[in-house]
Amino acid sequence: MEDALILGDSLDFVTAVPVYPASSGYTLKYRLIPRVSGAAITLTATVVGDDYRVQSLPATTAAWTAGEYTWSAWVEKTGERYTVDSGTVTLKVDPGVVAAFDGRSHARKVLDAIEAVLENRATLDQEEYAINGRSLKRTPVAQLMVMRDTYRAEAWREDAAIKMAAGLPNPRHVYVRLARA
Repeated sequence: MEDALILGDSLDFVTAVPVYPASSGYTLKYRLIPRVSGAAITLTATVVGDDYRVQSLPATTAAWTAGEYTWSAWVEKTGERYTVDSGTVTLKVDPGVVAAFDGRSHARKVLDAIEAVLENRATLDQEEYAINGRSLKRTPVAQLMVMRDTYRAEAWREDAAIKMAAGLPNPRHVYVRLARA
């Protein structure tokens, strides 16, 4: 199973389960269970020799709900069932059909929100106040800065992983050249 799929794209892959080959009469099934909302999705593979082929047409995947899913794969044969794999997959919105979409990660969204609060705080001098019996207490700037540093580091790690996945050098490595005198 892939790590991500854009809704409206074709899903098409071939996989092998050497211990339970398709030629032995097994059927491979996948079930994607949403972590937050949406309906569970069940996929049944077709036989390709000893392997299995999983396919869904664009019209089918377009009807699925975007989000994070936990998936499980198993093989079945009369009177038998064996779980063979599991993992997670992200179903992403189709950029060709949405009017607006915030594709930032959770860490990036929270970091941006904390930085916006810090920017607005530059003009405020009260940490708390009360008017007509109602009070408001703001998060202390020092605590916001600690939170900002935490989320900044998480966003940096995400950016580094994206760069490495694109084949760029690991930004965590520092290269040094020593010159001889």
